[in-house]
Amino acid sequence: MSHHYSGPDFGFPRGDARLDFTDLYAFPKPGNASKSILVMNVHPSAVVNPPGPTTAEPFAPEALYEFRIDTNGDDIADVAYRVRFSAFENGSQAATLRRVNGAEAAGIGDGGQVIIASAQVSTDRDARVREVGEYRFFAGWRSDPFFFDVHGMLNNQQFTGDDFFADKNVCSIVLEVPNSDLGAKRVGVWARTLVGAVGGWVQVDRGALPAQAVFLVGTERDAYMEGEPADDGRFISVFAHALEHVGGYAPEEARRAARTLLPDVLSYDPTRPASFPSNGRTLTDDAGDVFVAVLTNGKVTEDKVGPHGDLLPEFPYLGPPHNA
Repeated sequence: MSHHYSGPDFGFPRGDARLDFTDLYAFPKPGNASKSILVMNVHPSAVVNPPGPTTAEPFAPEALYEFRIDTNGDDIADVAYRVRFSAFENGSQAATLRRVNGAEAAGIGDGGQVIIASAQVSTDRDARVREVGEYRFFAGWRSDPFFFDVHGMLNNQQFTGDDFFADKNVCSIVLEVPNSDLGAKRVGVWARTLVGAVGGWVQVDRGALPAQAVFLVGTERDAYMEGEPADDGRFISVFAHALEHVGGYAPEEARRAARTLLPDVLSYDPTRPASFPSNGRTLTDDAGDVFVAVLTNGKVTEDKVGPHGDLLPEFPYLGPPHNA
């Protein structure tokens, strides 16, 4: 189910849906290959078990939401885009976007150069978009673009084509950036959420590639969510154990498959068309099928669910929220 429900027992990090990172997308801007679109989705609108809605407050004001970009292949962030939100008052919330480079990007903090300030968060069907210089920014409720048969997955991959996300919403942060911001041609991209704590910020969720942080981390969930891609080699054996159990892999085959999933970074070359898993990820790429094929060692290759039909041809690209 992509990265949705990455807390314990298909719940949320620290029990807070607003902190739950769900999906990451990166693709060239349609009609303008000199720019890229980065999408971080968080805060699913519904709980799996027991079924029900989450909170109406889009983003947590005590949290920090980050896009992280490695430009030199060492799986350490060289560029970061940081988003903070104001308190949710009278149905309204605002966002500030900052950019940091170098050692500051690799660390933890909420500083940086302000690119966009006081951008209004969208809480209804109208997309409030801010444009400053070469940047465009959107934050707010949207139709969840992820498509997957969740109940089939939880029923031992017995898929029926029931798209759990067809009527669900998500909170999106969409950023249009010049490719010159990204440095080298091929970069690594991931996202994370942090929450303020005594002594500073604490990372509570992170990821880039779909589903693996939900189904493969086992008892190492907390360590994984708090970790950095540069250290992901330590989870190869954990992933391999899960792949042996679920997919029937032989031990060495499982380790080989685990290495293809780690580090948890989305590889993206903005000079090439996007297509998951080889380059970035578009809103219509069937990432769920890709993961299921790896998980089951090729025994199951599809969940019989396809892309949603409510996507927009222009920024912010994600469809308007349902029932708004």
